[in-house]
Amino acid sequence: TARERIAGLVDPKTRFLEVGLLVAYDLYDGQAPAAGVVTGIGKIEGRPAVIVANDATVKAGAWWPETITKILRAQEIAMRNRLPIVYLVDSAGVNLPYQDGIFPGQYGAGRIFYYNSLMRRKLRIPQIAAVMGPCIAGGAYLPALSDFIIMVEKTSFMGLGGPNLVKGATGQAIDQESLGGAHLHNATSGVAHYVAKSDEDCLDMIRARFRQLPMTATPPPSTAPALPVDGLYASLPPDHRLPYHVEDLLSRIFDRDDFLEFQPEFAPEMLCATARLNGHSVAVIANRRGFLKPRIGGIIYTETARKVAYFVEMADRAGAPIIYVQDVSGFMVGLEAESEGIIRAGAEMVETMSCASVPRIVLTTNHASGAGYYAMAGQGFDPNFAFGWPTARIGVME
Repeated sequence: TARERIAGLVDPKTRFLEVGLLVAYDLYDGQAPAAGVVTGIGKIEGRPAVIVANDATVKAGAWWPETITKILRAQEIAMRNRLPIVYLVDSAGVNLPYQDGIFPGQYGAGRIFYYNSLMRRKLRIPQIAAVMGPCIAGGAYLPALSDFIIMVEKTSFMGLGGPNLVKGATGQAIDQESLGGAHLHNATSGVAHYVAKSDEDCLDMIRARFRQLPMTATPPPSTAPALPVDGLYASLPPDHRLPYHVEDLLSRIFDRDDFLEFQPEFAPEMLCATARLNGHSVAVIANRRGFLKPRIGGIIYTETARKVAYFVEMADRAGAPIIYVQDVSGFMVGLEAESEGIIRAGAEMVETMSCASVPRIVLTTNHASGAGYYAMAGQGFDPNFAFGWPTARIGVME
């Protein structure tokens, strides 16, 4: 299966961070789990890499509309973070009954090949394609636009049309191996580069290729969080209306050293701090909850927005990635807030966040509502990653 192949590819005892696991879970009467493709980030020979693996147990790996969305997202992660990307191809091609949502449009299947081309020609991001099963029709361009193409002997097939289509279109009767098998594309057409004897041999070839890539930087030294990670989920109360100490949550995520809060006495409803995460310098912006006399946590006031805007600019100048921990009810309303210019202050907060050149990562804990969600790097503002607590909620208001 796709997940077994990924487990055999990534380094032992390392985590594979799956992206989009629940995509399409409530569609197609449950017939398209994970949209038939597994995407995520794992370590191969010590190097982070993006992995895209077709799941042949779901409609023979055929593409659903949401499959395109997941593959494009994986490619965007590779491009934005300059990570090598591996395609484990095993797909019957487009799921024809849903072709109107797959083939056309700016973000249709063609954009996959556009991203392939950008990574290959302009960004020079390594792309490795392993054809481990069928690879039919337009999908054949995905490996053809990669740098390193492996086919598995007597298992893989790559062609613009399968034997049945060829017979119907041309009258030519031919078997699959002769039409587009590993030896044809390695010895005759020259489309592929390597022949693997088995899935295991194919994965070994990918790992060997990763060992040939330039060495990555040595990670900086780090310290463990101040509080045990095991208690992370217990740091939030079961009732989302109850207050809690966000410091307790942060102390279980970030390194114990070098955590320094910025302007702790000014607009304390928003915690801004410089910190370290696995040794890397980062900036943290987190909502405090509860009553912080005379203010209420989780609400963005005029001073809050101006404090955050300044802090974001400071982090951007320092080159520190920004991590937003969202538990926000929105911006303050009323005569006093309007008189203080909250609209302008909120616009500054949105503008600085939008224009920050450093990576932005979002964690939504309890809930994120209204323009407060937008101002704290909501998905419309293209954060690098967005994570949600199991009970997280996002909406206009509650």
